[in-house]
Amino acid sequence: MRLTAEQQQTIREVVLALAGQDSRIVLFGSRLDDAGHGGDIDIMIEADRVLGLLDRARIKLRLEGRLGIPVDVLICTRGEPLSAFQRIARDTGIVLHGDAHDLT
Repeated sequence: MRLTAEQQQTIREVVLALAGQDSRIVLFGSRLDDAGHGGDIDIMIEADRVLGLLDRARIKLRLEGRLGIPVDVLICTRGEPLSAFQRIARDTGIVLHGDAHDLT
């Protein structure tokens, strides 16, 4: 995984503050490849409440401002069926916060 401990902590702080303390955060995509270089940060957030476009935008902008790296944010609501893309993110990703075995 190509994220420093500080970057991981920043992601946790921002997401939990804006999406809720019980949110699950999954890192997926190119940052999982230790041999890769550059690339954005892809995260999926599973929250207890519905997060709208403004919530997603706030999280994205706050993370990009603090990390200085482009961030893609995928949102899902706990208990709702996952889309095919969300299932791929879940199945290939690494949990940064929350229970790894409790994804929908």
